[in-house]
Amino acid sequence: MALSRRRFLTAATAVPAACRRRDRRPNVVVIMTDDQRWDCLSCAGHPFLKTPNLDRVAAEGARFTNAFVTTSLCSPSRASFLSGLYAHSHGVLNNFTDYPQRLGSYPRALQAAGYQTAYVGKWHMGEQSDQARPGFHFWASHKGQGKYNDTEFNINGKRQVLEGYYSHRVTGLALDWIRRDHRTPFLLIIGHKAPHGVWIPEKKYERLFDNVPIGKPKTAYSTLPGKPAWVRERIKTWHGIEGPLYGTNDFAKFIRTYHATIPSVDDSVGQIYEGLRAKGELDNTLLVFLSDNGFLLGEHASIDKRTMWEESIRIPFLVRYPELIRRPRVIEQMLLNIDLAPGILDLCGLGPIEDVHGRSFKPLLDGRPANWRKSFFYEYNFESEFPYTPNVRGVRTDDWKYIHYPNGDGQPETHKAELYNLKADPQETNNLIDDNNSAGMLDELRSELGRLQRETGASPDRMPVNPVLRMEMPEQSIR
Repeated sequence: MALSRRRFLTAATAVPAACRRRDRRPNVVVIMTDDQRWDCLSCAGHPFLKTPNLDRVAAEGARFTNAFVTTSLCSPSRASFLSGLYAHSHGVLNNFTDYPQRLGSYPRALQAAGYQTAYVGKWHMGEQSDQARPGFHFWASHKGQGKYNDTEFNINGKRQVLEGYYSHRVTGLALDWIRRDHRTPFLLIIGHKAPHGVWIPEKKYERLFDNVPIGKPKTAYSTLPGKPAWVRERIKTWHGIEGPLYGTNDFAKFIRTYHATIPSVDDSVGQIYEGLRAKGELDNTLLVFLSDNGFLLGEHASIDKRTMWEESIRIPFLVRYPELIRRPRVIEQMLLNIDLAPGILDLCGLGPIEDVHGRSFKPLLDGRPANWRKSFFYEYNFESEFPYTPNVRGVRTDDWKYIHYPNGDGQPETHKAELYNLKADPQETNNLIDDNNSAGMLDELRSELGRLQRETGASPDRMPVNPVLRMEMPEQSIR
């Protein structure tokens, strides 16, 4: 796909006069968690985690049951949410690269269209800087990961330690900003730290799951015979089920503390919901809840993300917008992180954004799913700092998944590919890569992987080098 350099900005500024009226454009509130897998919601059927406020958003809007990230790593995924582009195109390939200054984004497009814009919480791109990023009138963030308690924030240029639990402090900042006298529609993005490890639950929730029996998942070891050798070799490493488990060396504690950070996020969502209602803006707000990637909790003898297994790439994605979603909906079509930017801009009256990899999800919200995607491309690029996961390229359809490990060391068993019939085997327990009966499907998926790589401008097997940045903003638009 050839991406023009100016399309994003052009679409953002060409707002029809009729759409400039306040009552014709919704506010946008995007709430993002860090490392929250798709099933960590009680409305998604979690066996012990209760999320009543998130359940309310789902019950009054749409819940996407098949939402995915195209790279399961925090910074690349966040950049894809902002830009609508795959990582190989936007250039944020690891957790140490900041979002490019000259790259367009949906916040910059909304700001150019007259929206008041704010970012509150964890940015997680460019670890060494807490400076305000382009596209936001109000900025309250920090360097790196931040801390669960007493994090130093940069609030519009003034640094101060906000004492107390992270989720509550970002919620307080967000509510203060919502209560301002906004004479135009607004965009607010809230970035939570939870449930990123090392986990420190809020005091009132730290023992919430002490009485919940915790065992290792059924797929912890049962899937290993069919997996590539590198999966077995990393079991005792930082990303393995028998590793240090973020320093706890206790699997049950590892699981309990991960989940115990999420109720504070749920409380925050409830407070934001009520803040919008008190402002009289709740039903005129496009409210989106999502996470930057999933997280393995022992499945396939693994923890962390990066891999292409379902637990790693699948995320929660909720949308509340009664103007369009008249009745609650559960949507099964595959939604991607690259769909957020074009979807938001379309719903805000800026029209479908062309020349990005993602698609507006508005047709899925109003019941017009015809011609929706049938497959998507996944990529992960090896990080020398975390040498436990190799390069990954793959393709997922509604029913099948093919995972390819390029740039291996030449040992077929070490980087053995994976093939799964997800309809029959949703937990990816039976690798069919050597199954003669699946050879035809394997050929189809290999061909589809190649097609998607060519379509998105991805190099088939090599990590991108100096990727071309798309949707650049002119110098005078940088703020």
